[in-house]
Order: sequence, then C-alpha cells, then structure tokens
Amino acid sequence: MELRHLRYFIAVAETGSFLQAAQRLHISQPPLSTQVKDLELELGVRLFERTNRGATLTPAGGAFYAEARAILSRLEHACIAAQRFDRADQGSIDVGFVSTADYSVLPPALKRFRASHPGVEVQLHELTTDAQMRELSSDRLDVGIALWPIDDDGTIFVPLLKERLVLAVPTGHAVARTKQPVSLATLSGERFVMVPRPLAPGLHDTTIAYCQSLGFVPQIHQYAKQMQTVISLVSSEFGLALVPESLQHLKRTGVCYRPLREDSPIVELGAIYRKLCQNPAVPRFVEMLRAASVTYEAQQTRLSAGRNRRSASRTWP
Repeated sequence: MELRHLRYFIAVAETGSFLQAAQRLHISQPPLSTQVKDLELELGVRLFERTNRGATLTPAGGAFYAEARAILSRLEHACIAAQRFDRADQGSIDVGFVSTADYSVLPPALKRFRASHPGVEVQLHELTTDAQMRELSSDRLDVGIALWPIDDDGTIFVPLLKERLVLAVPTGHAVARTKQPVSLATLSGERFVMVPRPLAPGLHDTTIAYCQSLGFVPQIHQYAKQMQTVISLVSSEFGLALVPESLQHLKRTGVCYRPLREDSPIVELGAIYRKLCQNPAVPRFVEMLRAASVTYEAQQTRLSAGRNRRSASRTWP
C-alpha cells in the first residue's frame, strides 16, 4: 500500500464519483479505478458500492476513510513540522554570554530573533568564556557570546565587536573629577580589580600587557568572576579596573568611567558554536548578533562624534 492509494481512495469517498475524483486529482479515470481496486484486493474488503449514479462507501469503507484521513492529516503536520524546524521556526536554543554582551549586542539580537522566530524557545545562561567552552563541548550550550581568543579547533569564532578598554574608578577618586582622558601610567601605585585569567584569558592578558607597556605591573587587590561584580567592587573602592567600553552602559552608583590617554588596548567579542552543531536556529541567531553588532557600532560612532563636538565647543577660545 502506498500513499497514492490513500489519496485516490479519499478523493472518491469525498466526491462520491470516480469521474469527479479523477478530475480533482488531474488524472484519467481508468488508472484511478485500477488503483482503488488494487487497494480493495490488498485489504480483502469492498470499500465502495458502485452504481450508475456513483460510488458510496460501504461500512468497511467508512471505517477505513476515517483512519486514512487521519493518517494523511498527521503526514501533513509532520511535513510542516520538518519544514518549520529546518527554517528554525520552532525548537529551542541555549545561549551563553559574557556579561559585557548584555550591554551591547545581546538585547537587540534577542529582540530581532524573537520577532522573526517566535516558535523558538531561547534559554539564556550568563557564563564566563571558559565555562561556555565547557558547556559547548558537552552539548549543553548551542551558541555563546565570548571573548577572544578561543583555543579549540572544534569551535567556530564569529567576530562581533572590537572594544577599547576604559578605566572604571570610584566617584570619590581624584581622576573622577576630570572628564579628560586619564594616563594610566600615573596610576601605577593604585590597586586593581580583575577577572581571573582562567575565566577570561584574553581580557586578563591584554590588561597585564598594557600595564607592562606603560612600565608597571598592576597590583591585583581583588578578583571577581563577573564584570558586574568587578564594577561593584570598584564602587566599594576596592580598586580601579580596566573594562570593555560597552560596560559604561552599566550605571552603578559610586562608579564613573574614563577614557585612557595612552592608546587603549582592544578586546574582541564574538559568537562561538561547535563546527558540528546541528541546531538550525544557531546560524539564524548568529546572523542576528552580527546585524546587532553593526547597528551597535554605528550608534557608538555617532555618540562618540557627538561627545567630541561638545568637548570642542567647550574648549573653543
């Protein structure tokens, strides 16, 4: 028995005529009659009473019609489900992210993704870069937003943002009273707050190398796993911190941010996922992240230009 047998049988049952069923199916009547007879022979029952006025279902035919219609209906639903999943219109996606992403690309990307893929359930997990790598390798995470570098041949890194580091200082600190760029070299004797190297090796190494290029090794007074905690420690006057510039959107009482006078180092944020990832929602989500990064960088460029114009107007003689 093949699906065409069911379709032919249902067409005859619903039209009550072999001729009308053939017209509905866009085939000639003889092969249609032959296929229905073959179906009856296979089942060993008569499905239709045939008369000059048409064809009516026998009791056995009526019972078979109900089940055959249900089978085709389930098949149609199965096809739709497969097509929707292939388009990433349903299912789920687990997304990991470092805290700085929550102040740059993640919110707009989520908004776009949920608008275009309402049937996909999104689970968010705030994780450090190293934790994201572990979760990806164990298939508990589909995609992450992490800091470069990523040292894993099985993981793809898609660049999103390159951010300069800025200085986070307590509002009571002397440098907080100026709006001008700060020379970090003049703060070599200060205490600093950082994320431990195993959790964010790129950010840690960039910070240390930058300080060393200015002639000093920073005194690490406190470590914190998340950037929000780093900022909280700065607000509590545990020390200063070098943080990605997007973190300036985190408005915390007792903290202000200042640009650096020396060439500020750059950290890179990107999307990560496994090369063998089978979740069709992942490339769609990465597309949203890339679009959000373009929009975010354009916004930051406009804001920076506006700040520069205001600064120039204040210093004009």
